[in-house]
Amino acid sequence: MIHYSAKDLSPKQHYKFLTGSIIPRPIAWITTKNIETSVVNLAPFSYFTVASKELPLVTISINRKGTEQKDTTTNLLANKEGVIHIVNEAVLEAMNATSASLPAEESELSLTDLTLEVSQSVAIPSLKEVPIRMEVRVHQYLPITDHNGQTISDLFVLEVLDYYFDESIFDQTREYILPEKLLPISRLAGNLYNHLGKIDELARPQ
Repeated sequence: MIHYSAKDLSPKQHYKFLTGSIIPRPIAWITTKNIETSVVNLAPFSYFTVASKELPLVTISINRKGTEQKDTTTNLLANKEGVIHIVNEAVLEAMNATSASLPAEESELSLTDLTLEVSQSVAIPSLKEVPIRMEVRVHQYLPITDHNGQTISDLFVLEVLDYYFDESIFDQTREYILPEKLLPISRLAGNLYNHLGKIDELARPQ
């Protein structure tokens, strides 16, 4: 085995090793809004997972650039709301376009042909073209600090208020999402993304 001691590595090396090992990762493509300018921000994050089912909670961790918050963090802290969209093959290129770093007064939507529509429980608009979305509000917020107490990442626990599933990817009788119809995209390392491959079904032991 090739061994590295974490204390000897640079942030770039940690990023390469973590994002190259913890794969594939689902992508939370989230809309938020600046309450002062009404600019809708749209950004993808792959530090994303489920946290609870008793309360429907998911987590998103948003890295900082140095000490600077990203627009999504600023917006979530200000108005506590957003809409998470699950990325599939049909919107992969649009999602990638919105990963560009734009000034806070510019919307990443300008880089796409996506359509906004009104949400049910939050004041943040949703993307019409995406087959799964979840309206969310902030349940908990935790600034992640380094050994010197400097915030380096912003961790959000978000409560799902509403689910939306396109009829083409949802079995209403069994209430199952159909992955072979959804064709979700997941994140690998660098500029690499993963498409859905072989699916196996194994019964869990009792």
